[in-house]
Amino acid sequence: MLLDEEPAKLINTMIANFALPPDKAAIARINESLSDIHETRDLRKSEAESALKKLSRTHNLLNSQHAEALSSHSSTIHASHIVELDTQKFRIAKAASDLEIESERLEAELEGLKGRLQALDLQGVEGDGSAVARARREGEDETVLKLKVYRTLGIDVEPDAAGQFAKAVVRNSARGDVHVVNIDPKFSRFYYANYFWSTI
Repeated sequence: MLLDEEPAKLINTMIANFALPPDKAAIARINESLSDIHETRDLRKSEAESALKKLSRTHNLLNSQHAEALSSHSSTIHASHIVELDTQKFRIAKAASDLEIESERLEAELEGLKGRLQALDLQGVEGDGSAVARARREGEDETVLKLKVYRTLGIDVEPDAAGQFAKAVVRNSARGDVHVVNIDPKFSRFYYANYFWSTI
């Protein structure tokens, strides 16, 4: 019977029948594969940890920069800057308006000087006395006399290209005012007479 054989002989017979070398080789290959897998996993883990640390440093840096940007550009500072810009804008607008007013005043003054120059041209090089004598000799020309009366009142009348008096420069030396009036035929002489008297 099988149990009557010696145990050592029986075990050796079983070992010979099992063919262990191929199994050992397979186990060795499995162990080698497991070792390679462990090494690959450890390498990937190390790379992932390194990338995570780098991302963490970048995140902290961005958070710091963001906080600094918020502190340097707070709503209060922004509002103050807007108010300052508005103030500068209003100052510039006021300066431009003042310059425009001054330009109009200088233009009116220039028109007045042109009127005086025209009056001097009418008087001639001999002066006002000889001009008056000449006007008397020529029969006291009505238009020249009217212009002289206007000038004595501080009003210089300028003719246009057609010879019609279309503009008047009214000066009030007491108040330092100069007004340039465009004479429109649709208004009556009575209207302009009242306006001139109120201005001078």
